[in-house]
Amino acid sequence: MNLSDLQKEYEKHLSSHPFTGKPSNLYDSMNYILSLGGKRVRPLLAIIGNQIANGEIHHGLEVAHIIELFHNFSLIHDDIMDQADIRRGQPTVHKKWDEPTAILSGDNMLVKTFEYLLNYQGPNREIIAKIYTQTAIGVCEGQQLDMDYAQIPNSVHEDDYLNMIKLKTAILLGCSLECGFLSGGGHVEDSALFYDFAINVGMSFQLMDDYLDAFGDELKTGKKEGGDIIEGKNTWLKIKSHDLFPEKTETLFSMSPEERVNPTIEFWKSQQIDQELILKANEYHQNALSILNTLTQKGYNIQLLDDLAHWLLDRQH
Repeated sequence: MNLSDLQKEYEKHLSSHPFTGKPSNLYDSMNYILSLGGKRVRPLLAIIGNQIANGEIHHGLEVAHIIELFHNFSLIHDDIMDQADIRRGQPTVHKKWDEPTAILSGDNMLVKTFEYLLNYQGPNREIIAKIYTQTAIGVCEGQQLDMDYAQIPNSVHEDDYLNMIKLKTAILLGCSLECGFLSGGGHVEDSALFYDFAINVGMSFQLMDDYLDAFGDELKTGKKEGGDIIEGKNTWLKIKSHDLFPEKTETLFSMSPEERVNPTIEFWKSQQIDQELILKANEYHQNALSILNTLTQKGYNIQLLDDLAHWLLDRQH
């Protein structure tokens, strides 16, 4: 199977497992967030891991679904915290319904992940449960750090930011691939390599998100140019700019949100901070490719992971 085939397998699993129950607005809102689509990277990683271990795909699909539900729970709550109105071009859950319903919808989705985890009877059940639980804690810690850092705009350093995006984004990718591999009966002693591969992919992916927000083609990204700059968000670019040029950076961000976009982008380009970010993202990319080489030497067929890495990291949107 190729990546597209595996995506279709998960979409079939998702459509055959809708939420049902009363009150209907609670369960309708849970189905709604899942219907909004996206790349489905996390479930895809879980299924790929399962297949690399030559596992039974239904076990991989079960693990994939648990992780995709957790991811969407986090999106519902993140949108409330960020006061976001739109998710993937559609109204967010708290806008389509209301905040109390959205909070309960996310809560219920999180509880459902543990219900499904209890029902999972595939290989390495206890290890998968432990990895998933620790990952869920880490994602919440990362979200809290992200919220905290928004309150201290000029006191966040590069290492702080990298740790935050690792917790908030990368570790769930690591969990997806490692748990998928274990669901296929993969050897525990090799599972950390799969985790580390996905961590490095996740870090590179998030850093490229920062790059594309400022320097990407708005028609390709589907995002407003310089959205993070307008928001004054602590991205890698802003943090590095402040570390190197504190006075200039503070002057730029003291301008009104819309007016600061073009001069900030021009300044970052003039100082090649954009190129430094590409180099940083490429470090993680190369780490991921190095791990793939190690897995190949161990006899694993990593073609699907290689395809996924290039799909995610060689992108313009």
